[in-house]
Amino acid sequence: MHVEITGEGPPLVLLHGWAMHGGIFAPLVQALRAQRTLYLVDLPGHGHSRDAGVPLALDACAQAVLDAVPVAPWCGWSLGGLVALRAASLQPTRVPALAMVCATPKFVRSDDWPHGMPVQVFSEFAQSLAQDWQGTVERFIALEAFGSDHMREELRLLREAVLARGAPAPQVLAAGLRVLQDGDLRAALPTLSMPSLWLAGRRDRLVNPAALQVAAALAPQARYVEVAHAGHAPFLTHADAVATALRDFLDGASA
Repeated sequence: MHVEITGEGPPLVLLHGWAMHGGIFAPLVQALRAQRTLYLVDLPGHGHSRDAGVPLALDACAQAVLDAVPVAPWCGWSLGGLVALRAASLQPTRVPALAMVCATPKFVRSDDWPHGMPVQVFSEFAQSLAQDWQGTVERFIALEAFGSDHMREELRLLREAVLARGAPAPQVLAAGLRVLQDGDLRAALPTLSMPSLWLAGRRDRLVNPAALQVAAALAPQARYVEVAHAGHAPFLTHADAVATALRDFLDGASA
């Protein structure tokens, strides 16, 4: 498991989203490294953890990261948020605070969860992955950037990041989609013992901000924050706003 450590101060673990790696957080790292020691994780199968030998499944990923980092708050983006939420529910004493950035306890829509991605849209991603993984990733990235008031810049950064540590393996991409499709951690929300931050991009077209609002309402000690002009990756184009929200939350959580 590859973990890059940078910065100084109390620790903070950062977990990336689908098809990405820890390097995607570069703008946020610049904003936080003077106040926090950052543990930038490449999830199993991604980036420099390509040969980690850990299956890309929620419990396995959560445990692998728990084994690789110290006791610290965790911040998970998108797919990384599911991993962070699972770790917080499995070993709450190891995760004293939890930040979910454009991350939801259930990614795909259902009758009792109207805030997720439509099943048909998600199924099209999964079906097209086997025929054209590059095109599928490109479409996913376009959705991530769509809506941001810095859409072109965000799209450029995401495109550059996805191949910066080597092309992701199609089987790993497929496993990640299965995690997003099957993951449902709503039952864990009322049992969370640590403070949690739910940070949404108001213009996010991949994860509905309403999903984060509902999740925050179900979790004790939860705070909802919205970045007004951001899409699905607010730390790329609104790093200062995200860093401020994280600092305020973490300072309050440790008080």
